[in-house]
Amino acid sequence: MKTEQPKPVTFKKINATNKMKEIMERHFRELDEASKTKSRKVAWCTSVGPAELLRGMGFLVFYPENHGAMLGSTRMATDLIPLANALGYSPDICSYLTADIGSYLKGASPISKAYPGIAGPPRPDVLVYNTNQCRDVHDWFSYYGREFNVPVVGIQTHRGVGDISKAHIDSISNQLKAIVPQLEEVAGRKLDMDEFKNAVGLSRQCTDLWKEVLEIAANVPSPLTFFDGTIQMGPAVVLRGEQVAVDFYKELLAELKQRVRDGVGAIDDEQFRLYWDGMPIWGKLRELSTQFAGLNTCVLASTYCSSWVFPALDPDDPFDSMARAYIELFIVRDENYKERYMEDQINRYKIDGMIFHDAKTCPNNSNNRYGMPERLTNKFNMPTLVINGDLNDLRCYSEEQARTNIEAFIEQIAEKKSR
Repeated sequence: MKTEQPKPVTFKKINATNKMKEIMERHFRELDEASKTKSRKVAWCTSVGPAELLRGMGFLVFYPENHGAMLGSTRMATDLIPLANALGYSPDICSYLTADIGSYLKGASPISKAYPGIAGPPRPDVLVYNTNQCRDVHDWFSYYGREFNVPVVGIQTHRGVGDISKAHIDSISNQLKAIVPQLEEVAGRKLDMDEFKNAVGLSRQCTDLWKEVLEIAANVPSPLTFFDGTIQMGPAVVLRGEQVAVDFYKELLAELKQRVRDGVGAIDDEQFRLYWDGMPIWGKLRELSTQFAGLNTCVLASTYCSSWVFPALDPDDPFDSMARAYIELFIVRDENYKERYMEDQINRYKIDGMIFHDAKTCPNNSNNRYGMPERLTNKFNMPTLVINGDLNDLRCYSEEQARTNIEAFIEQIAEKKSR
């Protein structure tokens, strides 16, 4: 059986996106104002760093990884990466890092294009990292520490973790407590435990709502796609610990629940349901979403968007619960845990096939390199496809090859389902 030729695609707008754009702009303008007027201290933080702790000291928080994704989605990254390479940063390391440093060197940022009047990222007063994603974030922040002559502090997270022990939790929790005096010195004030606990509580509410948003995709047809998720995740990444993120996800969830009640799918005539593992290919999201929708295929769930689900957060036990949340993260876990997690996802979302993105510069979030696709294929009699590419460096991605491979992959799934 052959699949039909791709059909014209009309995307169904999520109305809450307008609200998200408003609050994201407010976030960047608040950071810019604070940086210009010195009215508040600004901390740069990795995407799964201790943002709640920073909020407990009154910092505004900026996320360079979010800026890296913006560089990728606007296709600025590929031209900027060589500027960092010229400084000795290898083309094989994180292309968020190299694109971001290239952006800094050239003085070109998608923030200034999206929000007139803002030159780019705010100047940091301190840089705070967590290596749960990879070691590169430490090196990335160290570059800016030297450039801006500001402190760089962080958490070294265990990797390849199977069962989580008290020793794991204590290690991270103690590191969190150890950076408090350094952060207090920069902030010029003591940690306010009530503010800290409040931020943890708001992050927990945000994460519970975001998880519910993602899990609503288990409905048939799915009311949202992975590509929608990469857009709607913005507040969960940069505004966790704030009430505005909680309010936004309540609004988004209500809209998606209405879609389910009305039987409205994110794509027309959903026939095939796919799971995306690994990083997005930021500069090709539009093309990929259009191709899949034209093939009646909904890519509806991912490991990536779930990276901001932290059910362990507990405002009554902020340090230990943050430690557990950071080390429960999928990217930190060993291969056995990851495989069990994938098995649960396949069953939960009624998956017909899985796509593994092998991102050249992101080995820590490329899960196809140690035989997992083959094991899942054998266990579930389910087709898998590996797409070679990168999160930001489009020189690593062949659009023609990917398009051909995706078409053949959907044809394989269609033939299997027709038997």
